[in-house]
Amino acid sequence: MSRKNTTRTSRVSREEIEKKNNDKRNVPVLVITYIVVILFVSMMAYLVKYVAVDSETTIANPYNTRQNLYAKKVIKGSIISSDGVVLAETKTDDNGNEYRYYPYANKFVHAVGYDSNGQAGLEMDSTYYLLTSNENIVKQIYHALKNEKNKGNNVVSTLNYDLQTTAYDALGYNDGAVVVIEPDTGKILAMVSKPDYDPNDIENVIADSQTTGGSYLVNRVTQGLYPPGSTFKVLTALEYTRENPDYENYSYECTGEGTFAGVPIHCYHYKVHGTVDLKDSLAYSCNTSFSNIGITIDMGKFRTLCEDFLFNKSLPYSGYYNKSVFELDGKSDKSLAPQTAIGQGNTLITPLHNALIMSTIANGGVMMKPYMIDRIENCDGAVVKTFKPDSYGKIISPTEASRMIGLLSGVSEYGTAADYFYGSSYKIIGKTGTAEFNANNDSHSWFVGFADKDDPDIVVCVIVENASNTGASASYIARQIFDCYYNNVAD
Repeated sequence: MSRKNTTRTSRVSREEIEKKNNDKRNVPVLVITYIVVILFVSMMAYLVKYVAVDSETTIANPYNTRQNLYAKKVIKGSIISSDGVVLAETKTDDNGNEYRYYPYANKFVHAVGYDSNGQAGLEMDSTYYLLTSNENIVKQIYHALKNEKNKGNNVVSTLNYDLQTTAYDALGYNDGAVVVIEPDTGKILAMVSKPDYDPNDIENVIADSQTTGGSYLVNRVTQGLYPPGSTFKVLTALEYTRENPDYENYSYECTGEGTFAGVPIHCYHYKVHGTVDLKDSLAYSCNTSFSNIGITIDMGKFRTLCEDFLFNKSLPYSGYYNKSVFELDGKSDKSLAPQTAIGQGNTLITPLHNALIMSTIANGGVMMKPYMIDRIENCDGAVVKTFKPDSYGKIISPTEASRMIGLLSGVSEYGTAADYFYGSSYKIIGKTGTAEFNANNDSHSWFVGFADKDDPDIVVCVIVENASNTGASASYIARQIFDCYYNNVAD
């Protein structure tokens, strides 16, 4: 080999060695670069998520001190009903201090909430929008020059003033709850809970609650857990039709009482219903017939159905609520089935959840997410944001929904609700309920159902606490609400 070739080879070897050394030195640099890029992308993703999603929730938290920063720059906007009635607004006292004023006080309190000593209701859920201003830019510049606050956006709710007033007045002095929902949209048109309180005097209300327990602060529509009583027979009947395609041939001889899996069961006031099919069993709310059904159905499958309807699960609702409870499964003692089938035992449900179940049936098997904010407007009435109906999903098939509508039609035609809806201009599909809640057989009164003229229009759910001692009827209250809707609200 020539000296020239040897020199060239040595040079190439040195270059390769240097390249390898450089590559080794570059590895840590590349690793650090990748880490920095990943961190940057992660931070940007978090920032985008916060701005787009979490900022509204975070600012709405009553313990977030950033609300005070917003409030220094913006006059909190108003909450308005769907028909244009102001439900909450900001006023100024003689000393120039701002305060929230609720023109209708107790009537809307559990839906609208309050904004002092914490927050509740729409006041909490819509804080971000109320403390954000989309006022005309010229006006904002003018306010800035004069060191004045901008006017916050207004929240237009789905609540209807006439329906809310009727529901509130109809419930009267009874403790309980009323909720009205559009089944095909999920819009909450009315939400009443009693006992109630005056949000204009919230400081004294909160102070008083420390000694009284403050049950009036609880929104019974979303947080009140009650035995569903006979309204639960809707799901029991649905499960029976699933397991028995020949359900139309069902027949039972009711003698007013009976023993099922060793458990004595009797119908209301030991009423004898005679021979009943499944539709009659629902119409007359025959306890013995449904206890008979309860010991025949598969409790494992029944639990699946109930959980499909969101028992033991979260509801698609943004406000505070309690989960409904269904305890039985395929391993449960058979003796628990008779009581569970008629909505007693350890089963518990909120009025909102009960309304959602009936809404799903009314809407062809699809559950819509309930909501109370229709749109956001700036102080001049220009629409800033619109909230549209959102489906939670299909819970049952359209065929099953139609089947249940047919089976439930007897309740108002000739059954337990017939007297209450006699002569109405609309057809009612629903279920009454008497739910015992103590060893003395004291009971609550339930009604949940929907009105149908051309299509299902509204679902009404009413519970009257301790109705056995007050004589109040949930069905009578519901009738007043349906009448109000068709006389004053419906187009």
